[in-house]
Amino acid sequence: MATLLKWIVPWEFSWAFLATFVLTCVLYFRGSRRLQVSLSRQLSFWVGMAIIYLSLHTYLDYYAEHEFFVHRLQQLLLHHLAPLLIVTAYPASTLRAGLPLWWRLRVLRPLQRSWPWRVISGVLLNPTVATLLFIFFVLVWLIPSMQTLAMLDWRIYRFMNWTMLISGFAYWALVLDHRPHPPGRMVVGMRVLSPAITMTPQILAGAIVTFSRTDLYPIFEICGRAFTFNVLTGQMIGGIITWVPAALIESIGGLMALRQWLRLSRNGRLPRQRSLRQPVARSITIGPD
Repeated sequence: MATLLKWIVPWEFSWAFLATFVLTCVLYFRGSRRLQVSLSRQLSFWVGMAIIYLSLHTYLDYYAEHEFFVHRLQQLLLHHLAPLLIVTAYPASTLRAGLPLWWRLRVLRPLQRSWPWRVISGVLLNPTVATLLFIFFVLVWLIPSMQTLAMLDWRIYRFMNWTMLISGFAYWALVLDHRPHPPGRMVVGMRVLSPAITMTPQILAGAIVTFSRTDLYPIFEICGRAFTFNVLTGQMIGGIITWVPAALIESIGGLMALRQWLRLSRNGRLPRQRSLRQPVARSITIGPD
């Protein structure tokens, strides 16, 4: 029992994270009772939320601060897997349904119409910006000097984790959008191609770390390593995590985007198909002279 509690108790407690996490869970639970949400979507959401909690608010965070390869695993979960699973559940309507009607009318609707909301969402959900940030936050925190700063200052460390999580959500929300363009922000074909673009620099960075014969991140030695095996072995495992599993998850995301593209094409919801159907429909309606 004591061993189990050790893993459940947070390594570094955060009221902000706990409040945000609990509020999100309560809203989704309430919304899923009001709307008909499939079991697969609910499962995808709850698994993604569990991964976020385990990564940020359990004793696993201790190992992420004391071993490079565990840290890379944590970042992979926060940046790739958890956002992908949650976005796959399309939780926005469910979360909105979980709010009381008064909050939806008096708080949420005015907030969504306010200029700060429109500016922030317009920037974060711009396809070019979201794609660049998705790549940038993987690479910038792999720079040894930036990694050292994050490990020495808890505020930068938390900022690092939140940037990975938020950029992951923004990117996958665009790639896995089930709507055509417009109103979707990203062109349908680019949703399929984008993961191949974003994985390329990550593969290169992971390969550089994997095959490096020098200790790139001595900060973990200063903090005290959690395991006793060879330093370069741990660094190699971390590089492989950045390289192979990340590319695999992005490939899966690209295939999911391809499935959405085929579904939109099959249902005639792509703009090109609509423009071809309209003249045919008019000719049938008007008939010959």
